[in-house]
Amino acid sequence: MAEIQRVTMPKWGLSMKTGRITDWLATEGDDITEGDDLVDIDTDKITGTLESPGSGVLRRVIAPAGEDVPVGATIALVAPASVADAEVDEAAETALRELAEGVVEEAAGPVTGTVEVDGRTLSYATLGDGGADGEVVVLVHGYGGDKNSWLFVQEPLADGRTVHALDLPGHGESTKDVGDGSLTTLANAVLGFLETLNVTKAHLVGHSLGGAVVVAAAAAQPAKVSSLALVAPAGFGDRINAGYLRGFATATSRRELKPHLSALFADPDLVTRRLADDLLKYKRLDGVDRVLEKLLGTLLEDDDTPALHIAPLLARYEGPVTVVWGSEDDVLPPENAAGLPDVHSVEGAGHLVHLEKPSAVVEVVVEVVSAATERSARP
Repeated sequence: MAEIQRVTMPKWGLSMKTGRITDWLATEGDDITEGDDLVDIDTDKITGTLESPGSGVLRRVIAPAGEDVPVGATIALVAPASVADAEVDEAAETALRELAEGVVEEAAGPVTGTVEVDGRTLSYATLGDGGADGEVVVLVHGYGGDKNSWLFVQEPLADGRTVHALDLPGHGESTKDVGDGSLTTLANAVLGFLETLNVTKAHLVGHSLGGAVVVAAAAAQPAKVSSLALVAPAGFGDRINAGYLRGFATATSRRELKPHLSALFADPDLVTRRLADDLLKYKRLDGVDRVLEKLLGTLLEDDDTPALHIAPLLARYEGPVTVVWGSEDDVLPPENAAGLPDVHSVEGAGHLVHLEKPSAVVEVVVEVVSAATERSARP
């Protein structure tokens, strides 16, 4: 049975225990290639698409659409056409028995930790192990986000790499204090995180405000940054959805918050009740209101024009840079990408392109990481 590959329920996010199969995108007998979209899975926060972990034929679907499956359980079997049906049947029976009896080895998820930087506790989640000399990737979220926003991206990026998803000051499980709220303060948090973990050099990936933060970090200490991947970064162009930012900051109920969350996605159906409730829970934590208000001043002028202009900072960084932007971004419109290097437009994606179209983001990040690695290996 060595040629039979199990497709298992992934662990997308720290709190995920089960996932619901919402739709199979391939059917039994289909030829599939590694990376092909295989199945849509509803997590406890949002629906994501699982890609095929290998190439071959989809020989058996173990968990049909509509079924809730524990993390780590087998949901399908992929094998070459040359593998006998009897062998596939035997593997399928084993998978069904394990599922029925609850004998499932849960997939290892991210390992969480904390560090102290400039008097603040920063929370992070780590997945993968690139070894002592391996590549390190750090994922930095945007305004009001947290490390869980990378749930569909961190796992595939961790194949052969160490990937840290960081909660910026004021966000997630980090200290609810952003000091003066400046870009410098946030960038120093990222650099301090690297120093505390003894990471000499890392690939930085930043979304929205996090994109501006990683640019500032690279400008301050370029020798510590192997490459930059900017996902709908703030600080470029002259268009910004001030109504969304101010509405998100002041919303106190699901009814007030939901229309603003719809601005984050090309597909508004992705705004689930759980997503809204989780954000409300965060916004009600002590100190978060002050954090969001302070950072509004970092992002917006009083007349609702952009307050960040980081093109000069990016010009100070000479390493590889790539940019990803959703074609239907209603928060930071894609026109802001004009003049930026290596821009990848992702069709059918809004501001949270790494949640709507994670495979596109992963592909671009892997490309820039590989390019940087090859560049550093040259004599």
